[in-house]
Amino acid sequence: MKLSLIDIGIIFAYLIAVAVIGVLLQKRAKENKEAYMLGGNTLPWYALGLSNASGMFDISGTMWMVMLAFVYGLKSIWIPWLWPSFNQIFLMMFLAGWLRRSNVTTGAEWMLTRFGRGKDSRMSHGIVILFAILSCLGFLAYGFIGLGKFVEIFIPWSVVAPFIPFDVPAEFVPHFYGLAFTSFAVFYSILGGMASIVWADVLQYVIMTVAGVTIAIIAMTNLEIASLNVPEEWYTPFFGASLNMDWTGIIDEVNDKIQSDGFSLFGIFFSLMLFKGVLASLAGPAPNYDMQKILSSRSPQDAAKMSGFVSLVLIPTRYLMIMGFAVLALLNYDQLDLSSPSGIDFEKILPAAISNFAPTGVLGLLLAGLLAAFIGTFAGTLNAAQAYIVNDVYLRYINPQASNTTVSTMNYVTGVVVVLASVVLGFFAEDVNSLLQWIVAGLYGGYVAANVLKWYWWRFNARGFFWGMFVGIAAALTFPYFFDGLDLYYFPLLFVLSLAASIIGTFSGPPTNEETLKEFYRNVRPWGFWGPIDKLVKAEDPTFVENKNFWLDAFNVIIGVIWQMSLTLLPIYLVLGMYAPLAVTGTVLAITCVILKKTWWDRLKADDTGIAASIKKRLVSQS
Repeated sequence: MKLSLIDIGIIFAYLIAVAVIGVLLQKRAKENKEAYMLGGNTLPWYALGLSNASGMFDISGTMWMVMLAFVYGLKSIWIPWLWPSFNQIFLMMFLAGWLRRSNVTTGAEWMLTRFGRGKDSRMSHGIVILFAILSCLGFLAYGFIGLGKFVEIFIPWSVVAPFIPFDVPAEFVPHFYGLAFTSFAVFYSILGGMASIVWADVLQYVIMTVAGVTIAIIAMTNLEIASLNVPEEWYTPFFGASLNMDWTGIIDEVNDKIQSDGFSLFGIFFSLMLFKGVLASLAGPAPNYDMQKILSSRSPQDAAKMSGFVSLVLIPTRYLMIMGFAVLALLNYDQLDLSSPSGIDFEKILPAAISNFAPTGVLGLLLAGLLAAFIGTFAGTLNAAQAYIVNDVYLRYINPQASNTTVSTMNYVTGVVVVLASVVLGFFAEDVNSLLQWIVAGLYGGYVAANVLKWYWWRFNARGFFWGMFVGIAAALTFPYFFDGLDLYYFPLLFVLSLAASIIGTFSGPPTNEETLKEFYRNVRPWGFWGPIDKLVKAEDPTFVENKNFWLDAFNVIIGVIWQMSLTLLPIYLVLGMYAPLAVTGTVLAITCVILKKTWWDRLKADDTGIAASIKKRLVSQS
């Protein structure tokens, strides 16, 4: 164990600070369910953006991305499209505003604004709750495993074992560490609700920024006296049908890793990522902590700003750290201990590199920041799971008249139950990457079809939503038993089955009540196939103007993705000292910033003002 007293002091100072934040905001969180779940819709957009960015700066994801940068070099910038990472661009351009204008507490409650009430609506409401809880459990287990692997590097089991009155098999040591730190995270996350999560995340972001910049500087200093020994293809983000990256004679084991990942046919892999990613982005945010942060914003305008701010503050800082550690690991590969009971584990590159190359003080900052990242991600995901169980199950079906005290108690109880369930799931997962693939390519693949249709097609009803989601989730849970290889490769079949079930289910039932559709269309103002409802609304209010921003939003999405990828490449080229590509990327970034200032930022306030005036006018005429 290489922690000095200074490092240990920094870690404990952070843990005490976030505990104090939770205690200070506990009273406010008990005021009502909105205060606990959404921070009372009083949190500023920049704090929510920093919090969301901080939550995405998680241990498991960062371990995975450092491994990707080590193995795939600049081509690794595309692989996070599996999430897809560019969904933040769709959110900032239009979907975050649409979602916030619905004025609900959770994604399941949103179903009632779209489909109204009735038997079919209850079924659609229930299937969203099921999906939300499954995805939250998956992400909690994903973070649980990553944390355990991370901690194992710094606190060897040989140091801890003499103090434990029972035996822990070597393959379950990471799970034991994950459980230990999860216990602390539970206490913090259920105490102060959304407000404490956001402000603790802001503190975490400051820590991670300082640590990330420091590691990047150390890597750049090392590159001045040494050079990387990597395949030529490692240095370019461009690719053809195949990856064509051969590590033979450099680090032979990396070839086996590429083969096991299933990314060799990179052209096909990229096409499927883009296909799935665009559809998943059009579907809107999944019911997790990202959606809860959007619903917590003060206004639709703030929701859009928050979503754009996430990319701006997250990507450069995160990639300074990621590429810094990848460079240090490549320069000093022989010094890294990546062994595991099942062979070489490349997911250990990040903790091994921290252990070997982070100086005293910086090591403490990194550990505090990455532990904070786990706690922040864990807390946000847990808050989302609690919101669905308490708001959409307990308060809706069991005890609608519950007092604020009872609601607070239920939040605590459900928090503990959800954590225990995620821990059990974590014990059955092989590694971080396998669980990640199941979440983003499998489970989320089943989510896409029904959730695209709900925004853009007026005829889509609650019955169609239920059957589309049901078939999608069922297929996502069973396909891994029938298909070998990367989960992404069976996404098209998963999507077709879910889409067919959505359409068949829709036409097996009547359209949604017209009043529900008109109210949704007036308030949320989506574009898409809403012609019949648009006519009904205009018949009642001839001054109503439909959303005509489809082509502008599409243009802004394309510019926004280029902007986001420029933010990704900029810190990579800086760390690697590739100054000519750095200058080109900086120019592209500046041009896209100017365009988005005119076509997106300047229009936010004008659009919100116009919508608010229209709603006010309608209310006056109705009264």
